[in-house]
Amino acid sequence: MLTKAGWSGFLHHLKERGLKGVELVVSDACMGLSESIGGFYPDARWQRCTVHFYRNVFSHVPSTKVRQVAAMLKAIHASEDLAAAEEKARQVVEKLRTQRLTKAAELVETSVHETITYYHFPEAHWRRIRTNNPLERILREIRRRTRVVGSFPDGNSALNLAAARLRHIAGSGWAAKRYLNMELLKDQKMHTTTA
Repeated sequence: MLTKAGWSGFLHHLKERGLKGVELVVSDACMGLSESIGGFYPDARWQRCTVHFYRNVFSHVPSTKVRQVAAMLKAIHASEDLAAAEEKARQVVEKLRTQRLTKAAELVETSVHETITYYHFPEAHWRRIRTNNPLERILREIRRRTRVVGSFPDGNSALNLAAARLRHIAGSGWAAKRYLNMELLKDQKMHTTTA
């Protein structure tokens, strides 16, 4: 796990390579990353992955109640707008407290705001930007490939295998798909500045 200094170095490297216009960073509860973003991309917002957040909450819930708590959390993230999500979160915290799930209630109360940043973006983007699952899918595939090899003679060999997998993904039909329609974001920004 990278520290704040490690993430700062990574973001500095990206900025030096020309990455600009970053408006959203999606990750798990990686505090070093969320603390470093503002120093390099002051206009960017941070979105905590909802899937990771659910898993964190479930770690404070008995297995017999996980399904019920999952439905409550999903109701927060299925709200029609930010205000409704915040109100639903407040209701969920109260319900968790009445069920004596105090640690889960505290986690939702203190951290749910980190998981609803996506409401500041176009509604058509919400489903795709509230988790970092697409990236995790790629990393899982790279992990699967490296496990087959077992051990590598050096770091460059492992890096070459990962790079080969990424090249394959980039050359496939998956890479040609448009992930987000950025025109929607441009329209939203124009509407916000003129309003």
